[in-house]
Amino acid sequence: MLDRWTMPLTHRPLKRLAQPLHRLQITPDQVTLGAFLIGMMALPLLAWEQYGLALVVIVLNRLGDGVDGALARLSGQTSDAGGFLDIGLDFVFYAAVVLGFALANPEQNALAACLLLFAFIGTGTSFLAFAIAAKQQAIERPNFPNKAFYYLEGLTEGTETVLALVIFCLLPNHFPTLATLFAIACLMTVATRLWGGYWTLRRHMADAE
Repeated sequence: MLDRWTMPLTHRPLKRLAQPLHRLQITPDQVTLGAFLIGMMALPLLAWEQYGLALVVIVLNRLGDGVDGALARLSGQTSDAGGFLDIGLDFVFYAAVVLGFALANPEQNALAACLLLFAFIGTGTSFLAFAIAAKQQAIERPNFPNKAFYYLEGLTEGTETVLALVIFCLLPNHFPTLATLFAIACLMTVATRLWGGYWTLRRHMADAE
């Protein structure tokens, strides 16, 4: 919901961060993998209830996730392969953070974590399934032209997910309530994406006939 406003605001600072990496001939895929490895440190840190350190690596991961795209555009190395790697590792990272909270306090957090993972499967599947169909139908993506995949909007997008992960770390004792609320919002996103995606494809195919 917020990505269409937050993404334009981040383009310039991310480009500045990408420029020295470009001069060092670091590739976007290297940044993607480095950010992923850093982000995966959140799993053991959360399991050990080191929430402050986990927050640091989560923020670094998300920063790297933005820089790799800026670097790809700066260096002219945008590709479907890089976009696939980026989104695939993003979903693994998101799941790892939720698993970390479940391991931190299984009795308190496990059920809410399972619900959120269930919702994440829905948001990820609806996002990628529509992206495949949109690519095949050559449907334009007016709000997110720099994305590797068609960015089907929803109530919970990248910005909302990052904010949720940050709040989880700042208020770990409230994870069950916060995760449940965010899972509900994610499930609403799944419903709207399935509905909107279906009718978008139907209209596009009808117009093409």
